[in-house]
Parts: sequence; C-alpha cells; structure tokens
Amino acid sequence: LSTINANCQLLNGGNLMNAKLIRQKDFALLICGKLVSLLGSNMLQFALSLYVLDLTGSATVFASILSILIIPRLIFSPFAGVFGDWFDRKKSVVMLDMLNAFVIGSFALIFTVKGNLSIAMIYALVILLETTEIFFHSAMAAVLPSIVSKEELLDANSLNSMVMNIGNLLAPAIGALIYGIFGMKAILIFTSICFLLSSISKMFINIPKNHNKPEEIDLKSFKYDLIEGTKLIKDNKFIRIIIASGGILNFCVSPLASIGLLYIIKEIMKASDFQFGLFQMILSSSFIIAPLIGGKHIGKIKVGRLLYLSFISVAAIVLAMALIPFNFKPSIVPYILILLTSFLIGMSTTFANIALGTFFDQIVPLELMGRISTIMNLSMTILIPIGQMIFGYLYDIIIPNYVIALAGAIVLITTLKYRKPLIEYGDVTYTKPMGDVQDEI
Repeated sequence: LSTINANCQLLNGGNLMNAKLIRQKDFALLICGKLVSLLGSNMLQFALSLYVLDLTGSATVFASILSILIIPRLIFSPFAGVFGDWFDRKKSVVMLDMLNAFVIGSFALIFTVKGNLSIAMIYALVILLETTEIFFHSAMAAVLPSIVSKEELLDANSLNSMVMNIGNLLAPAIGALIYGIFGMKAILIFTSICFLLSSISKMFINIPKNHNKPEEIDLKSFKYDLIEGTKLIKDNKFIRIIIASGGILNFCVSPLASIGLLYIIKEIMKASDFQFGLFQMILSSSFIIAPLIGGKHIGKIKVGRLLYLSFISVAAIVLAMALIPFNFKPSIVPYILILLTSFLIGMSTTFANIALGTFFDQIVPLELMGRISTIMNLSMTILIPIGQMIFGYLYDIIIPNYVIALAGAIVLITTLKYRKPLIEYGDVTYTKPMGDVQDEI
C-alpha cells in the first residue's frame, strides 16, 4: 500500500508530472530519499537471495530466511505504531535510515574481515533490517499527508507509485550487475551508502511536528495509546473497509501473480524461459504505466468511487482470465491472453493501491497514523502467505481455471459488499476528538 502522489496532465502531446508538485522541495526530497533507500533495500534483498543459494544451494534455507521476517513484524508492530505517533517523525526517519546504514556497513566490515557471511549472520541481518523497517514505516506514515495538501494527495500517491515501481524494476537488474562483478561485499557497501544518502535528504525536509508524545512514557501511556488506535479502527467503518478490501486483494491476487500464473505458464503451457521473462516484464510495466496514462483521469474521480471501480475491474479481469483455455493448442493463443489480462490486472491493482493510500491519508488523523498504519500493514502482510498456502494447495488439486475463478469471485463479493459506503464517500475526514469517532454511514 503506497501513500504518495502524482498529478499527471496531458501537455505537449505527452503525460508530464504536475510541475507544482515536482517543484515542492519537501516532496521532491521525500521522493528522492525513498527511491534511493528502496533501491538499496531491494538490491540487498535480491543479492542476498543469490548469495544464500550460492552458499548453500538450498531453496529451503532461502525460504526459511524469508519466512522469519514475519516474526519481528508480529512482535514489534504494536510498539512501532505507538513509536511513530509519539516521537518527532523527521528525527525518527533520519535516525532509522542512519541506523540501517550503520548496521549494513557493520556487516560489510564483518564480510571484509571474515571473507563471508554465515547463515546465522544473514538471519541476524534480515531480522535487524525488518525491525528497523517496521519502525521506519510507522514514522513515515504521516509524512506525506503532512507536507502536501489534501487536494494533492491522489496525485502524490500516483507519482509515488510510479517512482517506487520504477525502483522495484531497476533494483534487481542493478543488484545482479553489482553482485556478478564485485560480489556481496560491494552490495553491502553500496546499500549502506544508499541509506546514508536517504537519511541526508530527509534532513532537509520540513515535516510538521504533529506527533503526540505523552508527558510520561510508561506502560500505562503505551497501553492507552495502543487502545486508542484499535478503538478508531473498531469505530470507523471506512478504516475497516481499507483494511478488509486491501487484505482481500492481497489474499486473492498475490497468490495468482506469484504462484498461479507461474504454475500455469511453466507447468501447463510449458513456456520457455524467454516467454516467462516476457510475462514478468509485461506485468512489471503495468505498475509503471498505470499512473502515467491514468493520472490525468483518476484525479477527476472521488477516491471512494475510484477504489470501487478499481476493485470491480480487478474482479472482472480475474474472472475473464479464468475463462482462458490454458491447454489450448497452439499455446501461443492462451499465452497472449495471459499477457493481456495480467497487464490489465496489474494496472487495476495499481489504481486500487493508489486509491487505498489516498483513502487512508484522508480518513486517519495525522496523530494516529503510526498506530493505524502498522495494524493495517500487519493485517495485510499476514494474509499474503496465508493466501499463498491456500491457493497454492488448490492449484495442485483443482483445475487452475476454477482456482482463478474462486479468487475473482471473492474479490467481487467483497467489492459489492462495500459498494454503497465507497460510492457515497465524499470528502469525509476525521480529526478530533479521536476517542469518539463514529461511522458516517
């Protein structure tokens, strides 16, 4: 779920970013800092996967490293949420980026001395980085809506989505190049520098001090503020809609992209490595193209309606994909249909994520964003592996078309359930009092 904006307008025959947003120093520095740290983080993750496989030759070991990431998220999310709302957000994000730079730099030094990293050290590194990331995202949750106006939120989320997806696309390629030529130590050094540069860029951002630190930091204050955050979720229908709809999207669509289509293309259609690579490129490009071609138009649609239309589109396209005859000969016909429907699903999910991020920024009070965002991210993160396990098992025992149809039906039913509040949502915002927020509908 992204929370930044981009106002794309048709100018001189092409889509150009809204000059007003680009010229905003705070916004530009925020985007640049996030992109640099994202490149470093994703390069390190990609290089670590190559390093672990080179070191052990075991996919199981690599899978175990990925699976332990949920442990710090489960343990630290409640603390991170309160942390993000209590302390100065600018100081927090700067210090956490510096901490990441120090941690990764320390492991680069260890690598230099020992000549390698053991599996135990890699476990320690990924747990440390995941822990700091949890606290970082909690502090970062309220930064964007603090530095741009409410009217610019949708545009800002679009630009962030595009820039971050470009980073996601470039990071593996750059990481593979550096790892292949210079090795793991160079990746660690380069990533450490990325986080250091990111922290420096954030030093020059003017972030309003809207945190709400209690007079006395103790267990009682922590418990009170944590309950306040969960109470807002319980009392606010719109926040529950964000969590439920975003969670369902992760639960159904993530397994389709990461497991279902991989299984269909490689095992059923017997596609070549080139065809599979082309599929991944087409899917990735949809995440970047969506804000570019849709930015001018989505700004004219109310956020609730945009979210509803995006989810309906996802459901319809997934159900259409379920009608593709995957065993049809020649296989090029279903392959082309998969490319087309995957591209459209990628575009629709990108619009859904932009709308979800903007919806979140408009609904949640700034002083509660840390707590709400960590609870929301935890709920959605947990649903991804659950969905992968359930749908992965179904792909083994049921015809894939039926599994895809089930995923589309779940998204459709969920969307229709929330149709009325989403369509009726206008410019509802919630500020104070936080303790007695009630449903608008």
